[in-house]
Amino acid sequence: MASMSRLVLKDCKFRTHDVLYKPSSSLPARKLQSYLDVRGEFPEAKNGRSLSVLNKPWSPVVTIPSSVIQTSRNSQFLCKAATNLSGDGPSKTPDGMSQYERIIETLTTLFPVWVILGTVVGIYKPAAVTWLETDLFTLGLGFLMLSMGLTLTFEDFRRCLRNPWTVGVGFLAQYLIKPMLGFIIALTLKLSAPLATGLILVSCCPGGQASNVATYISKGNVALSVLMTTCSTIGAIVMTPLLTKLLAGQLVPVDAVGLAISTFQVVLVPTIVGVLANELFPKFTSKIVTVTPLIGVILTTLLCASPIGLVSDVLKTQGAQLILPVAVLHGAAFALGYWLSRVSFGESTSRTISIECGMQSSALGFLLAQKHFTNPLVAVPSAVSVVCMAVGVFLALAQTYCFHFLQARVFRFLFLLGNLLVPILLMHANSPAAWWECSCSLLEEQADTC
Repeated sequence: MASMSRLVLKDCKFRTHDVLYKPSSSLPARKLQSYLDVRGEFPEAKNGRSLSVLNKPWSPVVTIPSSVIQTSRNSQFLCKAATNLSGDGPSKTPDGMSQYERIIETLTTLFPVWVILGTVVGIYKPAAVTWLETDLFTLGLGFLMLSMGLTLTFEDFRRCLRNPWTVGVGFLAQYLIKPMLGFIIALTLKLSAPLATGLILVSCCPGGQASNVATYISKGNVALSVLMTTCSTIGAIVMTPLLTKLLAGQLVPVDAVGLAISTFQVVLVPTIVGVLANELFPKFTSKIVTVTPLIGVILTTLLCASPIGLVSDVLKTQGAQLILPVAVLHGAAFALGYWLSRVSFGESTSRTISIECGMQSSALGFLLAQKHFTNPLVAVPSAVSVVCMAVGVFLALAQTYCFHFLQARVFRFLFLLGNLLVPILLMHANSPAAWWECSCSLLEEQADTC
């Protein structure tokens, strides 16, 4: 899935990039790139002309108005660089993407559809997906981590250090808000010890790679999403075992050391190998990453469907009881992540932090539950979490394409309802006849407006 993030990052509607170097500028290009990447607000170019500051081939392209250019012979060097070079590559569509990239983009955007289909298959035909047992599941998850590493460089980690405030807010939302929500919901709903432990475990997992796709679909800041996923993945080595031990250790025995070792093996090692391969063998990895998105789509669907198939019997008998706490966990995390970040950040960044806070690596939670807990019910919340996150991606898609349509009608309805309250007050002050006359006039006025 992380390899799909590279494709997502590449499709940013800007196909060519202007490279600007201006030593006399009071704002260095590197700092400008860092600031704009985090804020995620792409200012509109004026007069159809724009410049872009670019760090690497698949980083998001940020445009700045052409008014920053001043006529000077030695103050700047301006060149034109295209991302997609002509040659013997795949044929290009009019918007600059190859046919293969367009297909992969479509498959990636339909990610929630594949997850829902995999869920249905897992429940009604579990034998079709349960062959992905613990060892194969570990290899599959490790491959996804490797594919994420192949799309990263050491510069990405330096950018995390240069942008501590925004990434730090996302990190705290990931490892403070979500674990506390899981703990409070488990106690409030009085879940059994295994289910409560599973809910806490999945709430302590790092951000899921599918969050990058959800951010892309909901038109958030994809660059920030990748940064936050990377940081939470690295932090999971310590935070996931520590928080699980603190919050669930009183319910069941928790092997914090074993959790840390498994997280290190499955998450950190493949990621580091991918980053090193990308740094040392860039030409080789550039060929690999053209294939990994398609593999990532298939593999992610299997990793989501397999947990459902393994706990299908439990879901059929106790599905309603299990879905409620997991759905409340994700819904509350989405809402709190958005509104808390909205205080300090813009819409795009707040939406990104909300998605990162609400979407966890359920596959990692399921794997840790299977390997380090004897009760099979501990793994059930992680399996249910897959479905809830797929619904969350659907909501992100619906929000993007239906928000303005619904917003106008909801606003009109609330406006109409508020206006009807005025006649009710008039009824108490005067007579029912006056209330009826005023109500009819307002209804006619709103009908003409709608």
